[in-house]
Amino acid sequence: MDATPPAGDATPAALVAAPAQPDDAPALRAVIAAAFAQYEGQLDPPSGALNESDVSLRDKIRAGGAWLCRHEGMVVGCAFVAPRDDHLYLGRLAVLPAWRGRGVGDLLLARVERQALELGLPTVQLAVRLALPRLRAWYTARGYTLLEERAHPGYALPTFAQLVKRLEAP
Repeated sequence: MDATPPAGDATPAALVAAPAQPDDAPALRAVIAAAFAQYEGQLDPPSGALNESDVSLRDKIRAGGAWLCRHEGMVVGCAFVAPRDDHLYLGRLAVLPAWRGRGVGDLLLARVERQALELGLPTVQLAVRLALPRLRAWYTARGYTLLEERAHPGYALPTFAQLVKRLEAP
């Protein structure tokens, strides 16, 4: 199936989010590879996203879970989660480049936030590289605030921002 979006906007009704299953790993790996390819050679330390394998993604799905977003059966986005004691951690949200700005990320983020509430967890946390200010601004526009800046192991200066959103039951 062609990864190019249809002419016009894909409406939220045309997008379907569902829990990912271990057998979805190859499709999720393809989305992650396409979504993170633009950062290859630009992030220090390099993103681990491009090192994901079907096995590692299956393990993440089994350990914490993941969401996928489909349009007419084609996977166009995904998000991985891991429940922690006091929050739901959003590990990777990836959207095919041609599908950005069409509601895929918003739909996945809404599903993650709803899952946190269903689990009785009051917040969602995630990490964003400091080198990606537009991505941080995207999350900030959706209610995420800075919890702290941290450094990857072996780095003296901060390399990423830990963001948090306090959720309210509908």
